[in-house]
Amino acid sequence: MNAPIGAAEPAAGPISLPIEGMTCASCVGRVERALKAVPGVDMASVNLATERASVSTDGSVTRDDLRKAVEDAGFEVPRAATAPATAVQLSIEGMTCASCVGRVERALRSVPGVLDAAVNLATETARVEGSADAAALIAAIEAAGYDAKRIGREDGHDEAGATTDQAARREAERRRLARDVVIAASLTAPVFVLEMGAHVIPRVHHLIATTIGMQASWSLQFALTTIVLFGPGLRFYRKGLPALWRLAPDMNSLVAVGTLAAYTYSLVATSVPAALPPGTVNVYYEAASVIVTLVLIGRLLEARAKGRTSEAIKRLVGLRPRTARVRRDGTTTERPIDDVLNGDILEVRPGERIPADGEVVDGETFVDESMITGEPMPVAKAAGASVVGGTVNQNGAFTFRATAVGRETVLSQIIRMVEDAQASKLPIQALVDRVTMWFVPVVMGLAMATFLAWLAWGPTPALGFALVNAVAVLIIACPCAMGLATPTSIMVGTGRGAELGILLRKGEALQVLKDARVVALDKTGTLTEGRPRLTDIALAEGVDRADLLGLVGAVEARSEHPIARALVEAAEAESPAAQPPVTRFAAQPGFGVEAIVGDRPVAIGADRHMAALGHDVTLFRETAERLADEGKSPLYAAIDGRLAAIMAVADPIKTTTPAAIATLHDLGLTVAMITGDNARTARAIAARLGIDDVVAEVPPGGKVDAVRRLKAQHGVLAFVGDGINDAPALAEADIGIAIGTGTDIAIEAADVVLMSGNLEGVPTALALSRATIGNIRQNLFWAFVYNAALIPVAAGALYPAFGILLSPIFAAGAMALSSVFVLGNALRLRRFGTGARPLAA
Repeated sequence: MNAPIGAAEPAAGPISLPIEGMTCASCVGRVERALKAVPGVDMASVNLATERASVSTDGSVTRDDLRKAVEDAGFEVPRAATAPATAVQLSIEGMTCASCVGRVERALRSVPGVLDAAVNLATETARVEGSADAAALIAAIEAAGYDAKRIGREDGHDEAGATTDQAARREAERRRLARDVVIAASLTAPVFVLEMGAHVIPRVHHLIATTIGMQASWSLQFALTTIVLFGPGLRFYRKGLPALWRLAPDMNSLVAVGTLAAYTYSLVATSVPAALPPGTVNVYYEAASVIVTLVLIGRLLEARAKGRTSEAIKRLVGLRPRTARVRRDGTTTERPIDDVLNGDILEVRPGERIPADGEVVDGETFVDESMITGEPMPVAKAAGASVVGGTVNQNGAFTFRATAVGRETVLSQIIRMVEDAQASKLPIQALVDRVTMWFVPVVMGLAMATFLAWLAWGPTPALGFALVNAVAVLIIACPCAMGLATPTSIMVGTGRGAELGILLRKGEALQVLKDARVVALDKTGTLTEGRPRLTDIALAEGVDRADLLGLVGAVEARSEHPIARALVEAAEAESPAAQPPVTRFAAQPGFGVEAIVGDRPVAIGADRHMAALGHDVTLFRETAERLADEGKSPLYAAIDGRLAAIMAVADPIKTTTPAAIATLHDLGLTVAMITGDNARTARAIAARLGIDDVVAEVPPGGKVDAVRRLKAQHGVLAFVGDGINDAPALAEADIGIAIGTGTDIAIEAADVVLMSGNLEGVPTALALSRATIGNIRQNLFWAFVYNAALIPVAAGALYPAFGILLSPIFAAGAMALSSVFVLGNALRLRRFGTGARPLAA
């Protein structure tokens, strides 16, 4: 068996590689030839039936080398096959627009070992999957002209610290922008008044001419504009000009070229006017300085709005206490939270936040868990109960044993889920990426074409018109709004979801969820409370009730199924006598269990399990039908090789279930139930709840088949479940929704997690998805239509017919407002579902 290796890590010995896309022997030959052509490959054998290749190497070949060879041959290697499931999170400084995002992504993807890279302009972070070294990734980003550092490392720098550091950096940048805006605006105001006042108000022109003179006015404007451009505006030239020299222009390049063109032309007009054609001597200092000022104002507004988009994460991080009272060696001391270890005994007083996840060992209290579940009612806690770090203790003091600290707490996992979702890209973003890859170079080409067109055919002074309109095109076409359109909506939407107890583990779930046409639900623990109880027993002749319950309880004590727990509780209540040891225990998911208690064989399960063992259940047919009609789950017990009893277990339906299903119907969705329970029982429950389709008596594998059938019949499917046996169906569904009170396996297999266990979270998640994607589409429409409409206006398309030109000053203002509009529109999602209790309440 091969040891797992990374994509960039050489491997000695045979490497097994899955391959997708082969259909015939010709494909096999092509793949084998491609693999054998890789230097260091000794032998390659491809099997069409198993769709795998076995490759022997001299130890110098990496899986990434093999993957590239296969892909070059026209086939695919699943991502998980070439690298461990690791991801590096990087914080990036200096990105200003969608072009920056594309440039950083291309730089990251060029690093050997990188399988995928997603850069988020709103969060100023990158998530890189693969095996590439963080230092190599940072070097690639720096070579592209940006600064980067790693965040969320495994060295103790957890999410809380990373988020706090990033927030501090953003706040420092916001303060710098605020200072620079004040300086730039103060110096730009007199430039604007001197130049525009002289043009608009004849008296101002006369006053300037008769006092300081126009030449002195231009010289003063030159001095003030120089300070604005190379003081507060220097950031544009430091980033924009090097990017232009690398033939990778960005937003800074547009601002730098536009303002420098206006500034240089004005400088020539001021110092050597004879160098310009007659009639073209004019200055545009006010355009250069106002553009810089307005763009800085836009950046400041963006920075403030970006801060609001990540408030959900800030609140989550703020829920973590900084200290804890730790009891060690008989004494209690207050220690930093990072010093708390698993197994420590911690003390919590009334009104305090619980510092870590754990289990209560002493005391009783009520705990406000609304930050996790979204449910406002406090939960009673006593010895043996579990508590979650960050939740609020109410009125009692208690001690608990820490079972998860630091990165392993539920709160840290929630933060990671939300951050991963916020950093991800939706399929809709692919359109933005394709456009922005060429957008800035095309804009610069359009600006040049505008300049030449006005120079050739424009009215006198043609050079002045050409310059002004070319600068207007450069400034108004900045793709900031495009870059912010999708990630800001994702940030606010996923953050609001977290506040409502809906965790979107993958950002793509937002886009797919809105298209759901059918919602398939597991029964036990999803529609019902998940804590069934024994309600009926009918015994075969000669069977003692206490003896039966004792044997059944002994066997079911080895099972973790909720029904097993109900049987064990009933046995403990009615048959407290100790039973002989249980041996040869075997469970068949979806069927039942078997074991030897002492020397007596015992089998418990559904009717199909009894039939498989050769038992005739017709003895209890009438009883089984009655129980099923009442919505109870009939189970059978066989002892000593013969059918001994039929038992009924009922699991009460959650009080929120009927309203949730009604809301799903109101949203136009088909609701189905997939369960391993008895068909009559399932149909009885479905009839009570108004469920449209019922698939019953299915094992875990059957749930997958049912999901496939429903998908083929109705379209995009969301499956909701909570148990281990639901994991395959959760993975098979287009969207897997796990009940947060369920098993870890189910949660890991899901795309969405409902922390409260409340089924009403399903329609809420669907509505949030629709609202978020609608918001993204509004943003993209505004960003694209804005540029498509205003670039021609800036170029002067309206001048021949209407005599209208767009001043570079108004272009700068419109450009800044477009980004602010997109951010403001995304922030509207913070009000989604405002009737729900906020997470940090």
